[in-house]
Amino acid sequence: MSTEYIKLIVGLGNPGGRYEATRHNVGYWFVDRVAMRYRGVFKKEGRFQGLLCRVAIGAMECALLKPETFMNHSGRSVAAFCNYFRLDPRQMLVVHDDLDLEPGVVRFKTGGGHGGHNGLRDIIAATGSREFHRLRVGIGHPGDRNRVVDYVLSPPSKGEVTAIESALDRAEEILPLLLGGEFQKGMNRLHAP
Repeated sequence: MSTEYIKLIVGLGNPGGRYEATRHNVGYWFVDRVAMRYRGVFKKEGRFQGLLCRVAIGAMECALLKPETFMNHSGRSVAAFCNYFRLDPRQMLVVHDDLDLEPGVVRFKTGGGHGGHNGLRDIIAATGSREFHRLRVGIGHPGDRNRVVDYVLSPPSKGEVTAIESALDRAEEILPLLLGGEFQKGMNRLHAP
């Protein structure tokens, strides 16, 4: 199976209204925007322990997945999808919050470690691969590691929301390039000053 194209976009977050507007849910925010833009509808999919949607973006078709396993167990949902459809993890784009980037910054990368992110840690463990693509959405850092949990599970300020939404806009614009396997071109456009 060719691994040139992205067939699955996973938005990381925590299910339920309590977490909807929190920094940790920017992955959910992204796939919700993509579904809305391309007229997709999320439906509960028990075998994948999440919400699934299919969209056509240009000539490409892909699935959008929102694991409902809570962040620390995201790998269960992702691995179930990959196993069912025999999807190579290299055909997957995972969208997640990143404490090391300021709000308004978004970066594309392929492979690497989990950087302390529990959702990524679980996906790597469950799929046995680090070689999937990532969109790292900056949320900033509270300045003290003891405050990280409360920080990521809190809503961003109005100014931060504006910055994050702007970053998500830019990420959305390069999606057709990423889905078509033009990773370097997409990254260059996304990372341009």
